[in-house]
Amino acid sequence: VDDNSADGTAAVCAGLAHRYPLRVLVRSEPKDGLGGAVLLGLRQAGGKYLLVMDADLQHPPERIPDLLEPLREGSADFTLGSRYVAGGSTGEKWTMFRRVNSRVATALARPFAGPTRDPMSGFFALSRKQFESAQRLTPLGYKIGLELMCKCRVRQVREIPIHFATRQRGQSKMTLREQFRYLEHLSRLYDFTFPRLSPIAKFLIVMVLSWLVGATVMRGFLLCGVWSGQAVPMSYIAAILVEAAFYNRYIRTQREFLTTKKPWTDFGLISAAELATCTIVACWIALRVNHPRIVEMVFFSYGAATVARYVIRKELLQDVRGLRHEIRADDLS
Repeated sequence: VDDNSADGTAAVCAGLAHRYPLRVLVRSEPKDGLGGAVLLGLRQAGGKYLLVMDADLQHPPERIPDLLEPLREGSADFTLGSRYVAGGSTGEKWTMFRRVNSRVATALARPFAGPTRDPMSGFFALSRKQFESAQRLTPLGYKIGLELMCKCRVRQVREIPIHFATRQRGQSKMTLREQFRYLEHLSRLYDFTFPRLSPIAKFLIVMVLSWLVGATVMRGFLLCGVWSGQAVPMSYIAAILVEAAFYNRYIRTQREFLTTKKPWTDFGLISAAELATCTIVACWIALRVNHPRIVEMVFFSYGAATVARYVIRKELLQDVRGLRHEIRADDLS
């Protein structure tokens, strides 16, 4: 599959198609990245077994039979060309940052990739039957193998050692933007795998981060001599901005599951209710309690605002219950 590249790939493949059983698909207006290209190729392929690899020869073609053999024997339902199992290697020496980055990415994927050492590998194979069992394939970025392992409910993964060759031309996909897309992709996979626990975990993460930012800002206001009854709600605005950043990501990645046509209007109304709750509680504590500590002010004021946010959003369906509904519908179909 060629995403309308300008290096003549399509023409070269067309010339080779006269001698080899080769078919090239050119997407003139690719909008869904590498993941969409891979899915198109998998759906158009006509074989019993499907294999994905990069066309720049970083993945060794001579290892293709080794990836297909476990599938044919029935000893695995998904095979990976792995750099990290015994016998695997890479052609270039990675920096400490890239090694740590790879290890962290692998650890984050472990809940649905299991003990797999190289779940981010782009060199993998599976049966057509396994592929067709996938539910709601919505890959982000280029970790399509991880998407398939999760959505196809893969049970047995076999890792085949490979030598990952040094890139001769082009640029690496390991950009900061792609790393953020990977985190967004993981978020979707966590929603799919843990539909009840994932929203709670995300809510708690956002709560802790927003509270930390708000408490830091509040400390600054108090050092400047601002009355605590004012410092708390003023600092909570900073906490709301943190919430807004996460909510913006949620809208971009889960737009198809939103139950409202005006998400930012709802967010503004909910935030206003949060701020009002925080202000009322903070003023009550400041007026009724002698010399309240910062921890107490933050805990009770922010806590009341957070409870208000959770209750109101739950009533307005501003969570991923729509996603859970879609997952259950797929499970039943």
